[in-house]
Amino acid sequence: MALCATVAAPAAADGGTTTTTAKPTIVLVHGAFADASSWNGVVERLERRGYSVIAPANPLRGLYSDSTYIASVLDSIKGPLVLVGHSYGGALISSAAAGNGRVKSLVYVSALMPDVGESGMSLATRFPSELGTATKSVPYRAGGVSGTDLYLKPDRLRPVFAADLPESTTRVMAVTQRPVATTAFSEKAKVAAWKHIPSWFLVAEQDRTINPDQERFEAKRAGSHTVEIDSSHVAMITHPEAVTDLVLQAATAAESARPGLPATGSPHAARTKTALTGIAAASLIAGAGAVLLGRRWGRPTS
Repeated sequence: MALCATVAAPAAADGGTTTTTAKPTIVLVHGAFADASSWNGVVERLERRGYSVIAPANPLRGLYSDSTYIASVLDSIKGPLVLVGHSYGGALISSAAAGNGRVKSLVYVSALMPDVGESGMSLATRFPSELGTATKSVPYRAGGVSGTDLYLKPDRLRPVFAADLPESTTRVMAVTQRPVATTAFSEKAKVAAWKHIPSWFLVAEQDRTINPDQERFEAKRAGSHTVEIDSSHVAMITHPEAVTDLVLQAATAAESARPGLPATGSPHAARTKTALTGIAAASLIAGAGAVLLGRRWGRPTS
C-alpha cells in the first residue's frame, strides 16, 4: 500500500490536473461616481473570513481602456480569482476576465452585464432608469485628450443612487464623487466572459440608477445564481453582509471547482498527458499488487 501511494503521488505534481484548494483572491471593482472605498464593508467581512482582497482604482475613462487596466491588475495576482463588479464595474469584469483561466467566478452587484455588441447606453435604452435625468455633462482635457465627463447632480444623487443612506452621507458622496467619461457607457462590449465562467448576481429591487428589470434580464440570460434584496443601487454599502454572502458563495464554488487543465499547453495535449499518466500509474500499481500477492502466497510472478 505504501508503494501504491508513492507511485500515485507524482500524477498530481507532474503538471497534470489538480483540484483547487487555495482560497481565491477576491477582486472588487467599483463603478461610476464612486471609488474603491465603497467596498469597505465587504472588504472587512471577507478578510475576517480569511480571504485576500484587492479593490483597485477603476480609471472610469472608457470600457476598453478600463478593462485593459483591470486585466493588468489580474496579471499581478497569483492563483485563482473571483471578480466582483458593481454597476459599471460589471461591464469591466465581463471583459477583463475573458481568456483568463484563473478567473473561477464572476459576481455582479446591481451591475451592467453586456453581451457582445451591447453597451451601457443600449441596455439603458431597452430598460430606462432615472439616471439619464440625474447627470450633468462637463467637458474635460487631459494629456492632449479631451472628452466629456458625467457627474451626478448633487440634489439627485440620494434619490437615484443611494436612497437608503442618510442625507449627511450622500452630501459627502456628492462632493467626493468620481466622474465617469461618456465612453464608459457608449463603447460596445467585444467579449462576454460570463458566457464561459459561472456567475452570481445581486438584484437591487429599489435601484433607480440601473433598472431592476434590466438586472433581472441580465442575470436570467447568463444563467446566474441570483438573489434579490430590498436595496438602492449601492447595495455593497447599505447591505454589505448580503453582498459578502453572495461573494462567499462564488468563492466557495471556486474552491471546490472541478480539476482544471494546466495553465500551458493545448487541452488535447493535457488530456492525453493525463490519460497516459493515469495508465502508467495504474500499471505500476497493478504490478506492485501482483508482487505483494506473489510473495504472500508463494506464487511466482511473470
